[in-house]
Amino acid sequence: MDDDWEKRVAAAWDTFGDYAEEDAPAFRAVIDRLVAELPGDSPLGPFEQACAWDSTGHSDRAVPLYRQALERGLSEASGYKGRRAKIQLSSSLRNIGRAEEGVALLTPELTAPSDELDDAVRATLALCLSSLGRDREGLALVLEALAAHLPRYQRSMAHYARALVDEPPAGAGHTDG
Repeated sequence: MDDDWEKRVAAAWDTFGDYAEEDAPAFRAVIDRLVAELPGDSPLGPFEQACAWDSTGHSDRAVPLYRQALERGLSEASGYKGRRAKIQLSSSLRNIGRAEEGVALLTPELTAPSDELDDAVRATLALCLSSLGRDREGLALVLEALAAHLPRYQRSMAHYARALVDEPPAGAGHTDG
């Protein structure tokens, strides 16, 4: 879509915090009006609607819309929004008890070209892993992401992150009895 439409969508999202929780339908209506301006097969429409449902506490309603946006080629239309959709879809899947699907969707993003969403990928994947009882793997991802931002200790934190995945948890393994 054109820059004007994108600017109007961004402006709508800038007002999101002005809506009280009970006014969520009114915010979604603003997004729906903007989406109505798009061609019927645009991947941007379901993406923006998914974001609106997700942001107003309805992960269950957001999931099929994120999927529709990705199926319509959101990643090709906007690699950035495609990656956002994968992150947000994974989070929504986790919220509705389908964290394994979130892990499957986000794991390939760990080796995707790097951008400003790398840490969000790792954080969301860590939450999905934690929901599956794989806390050590999730913690390793979070430490790895954090290490890049530390003024010191990057090397040791990266080492500790790898060790969390490579070593068995304390108390696991063989015993002396």
